[in-house]
Amino acid sequence: MKGDSVPLHTDITKKKDDRIRWYFNDILIAHINGDPSKTCTDVQCNDGNERFRDRLELDHQTGSLTITNITSTDSGLYKLLIAKGQEIIFHVSVLEKKSVSVMEGNLVPLHTDVSKKKDDRIRWYFNDILIAHINGDPSKTCTDVQCNDGNEKFRDRLELDHQTGSLTIMNTRTTDSGLYRLLIADGKETIFLVSVLAVKSVKQGESVILDTPEVKNPNDDMTWYFNGTLIAEITGDTSKICTDGQCDERFRGRLKLDHQTGSLTITNTRTTDSGQYKQVTSNNSRRRRSSSSSSSSKENIKSFKVTVNDSGLSPSAFPSAVVGICVPVLLIFAVVGVVVICYLRRSSRKVNTDMEKNKQDKLLRKDNTETEEDRGQMT
Repeated sequence: MKGDSVPLHTDITKKKDDRIRWYFNDILIAHINGDPSKTCTDVQCNDGNERFRDRLELDHQTGSLTITNITSTDSGLYKLLIAKGQEIIFHVSVLEKKSVSVMEGNLVPLHTDVSKKKDDRIRWYFNDILIAHINGDPSKTCTDVQCNDGNEKFRDRLELDHQTGSLTIMNTRTTDSGLYRLLIADGKETIFLVSVLAVKSVKQGESVILDTPEVKNPNDDMTWYFNGTLIAEITGDTSKICTDGQCDERFRGRLKLDHQTGSLTITNTRTTDSGQYKQVTSNNSRRRRSSSSSSSSKENIKSFKVTVNDSGLSPSAFPSAVVGICVPVLLIFAVVGVVVICYLRRSSRKVNTDMEKNKQDKLLRKDNTETEEDRGQMT
């Protein structure tokens, strides 16, 4: 696939004086003339041709050639010639891929962007397994179970558009992540790299397990990426968690890798750990002699979207905060109580004073009346 490296293995034991020549579409791009000092690659071999500048690696022990950071213009015929008459041909196809990401449970449409003709044969593959095809006649259309001898992986979750050949995957699962390949009878081929994101949400300080329950094949190479940066890998019997410099100390001492399943655990999570994590599994036993080679290597990909939420106030700080809030409230209620009590007392005193005054006024009026009556009788 575009951007990958593709090794072209000779599968021979080279002798010291063997002359080896590599051609791309009949243009000399690399050779070994026995003496290592007479080895050339690309620019030196081909009068300054810049096509493969700094992208060819030649193995002096075997004569194998590796093309790095491959591009679509690198597609073509590669020919290996050995002085004693041996010749090996490699046909390299560099495929463009469309990347598609979707949250687990949602549907994902894979559009062909072609106008399908009535008799066009269309085939869809998932990691090289046939999952859907159209053979021109609509009655000869199959999806998943019918195509693949009862494989249940996509049961009732595939929809095939008979007009365009587009494929829709419904109710997606993390196990649906991987390479989907569309082949049309006229030779057209399209690759889709689908990532189904499992959503993981934890509180800051907790651990999160990015689980891959399947048992890892001993021949599998496994790598973990965080937002595109390599953070952990297992190669054969050895494993490595990224160094401080590679991780920028982000995960210092907080990553644990399960050698049996390849699952990754992040301990003591932080909000800066939020992001996309991707596990890529590839089989390293693919190296074998072949007359053709393709850069579309088989890979299994699982993706996770992790969100680390800020836990807010720590438990130890919470009781103090409650006390700090409650004390002023109690004080306010106490002041209100005093005000009310004082008001009632003052009001009570005022009422008593008024009643006493009224009583005295009545007595005084009564005395005045009696005095006037006495004066009348004397007259």
